[in-house]
Amino acid sequence: MSTDRESVKAALSSVDFPADKETLVTHAESHGSAEDVAQALRAMPPAEYENIGEVIQSVPMDMGAEEGRSSSDKAKQARHNTRSGLAEHQTEVPANPIVEELGENRGS
Repeated sequence: MSTDRESVKAALSSVDFPADKETLVTHAESHGSAEDVAQALRAMPPAEYENIGEVIQSVPMDMGAEEGRSSSDKAKQARHNTRSGLAEHQTEVPANPIVEELGENRGS
C-alpha cells in the first residue's frame, strides 16, 4: 500500500487543486494509474489538499523512496500521520507536573 513520489506526481499531474481525497482517488483510477498509487491515495487522511506537495506528504511512501527524502520531509509526514486509532478521551495524557508536585491544583 505504498508507492513512490514520482508515480503519485504522474498520476495527479492533470488534477485541479484544491481537491479532496475522493476526487484524487477517482482521478488516479480514471487516468489509468497503477493500483499501488490508487491504494496509497486511499490510505491518506480525508482532507482537502491544496497542492501536490500536501498529497505527497500524506501518501505512504516505499522504503526505497524514503532514502531520497530529506529529514524534514520525513518528520513532516510523521507529524501529519499520527493517528493512534483511539478517541481523544481514551488516550493516555501525562500528569500535570504541578499536580504531581503539589498533590492538587490550587486554582492558580
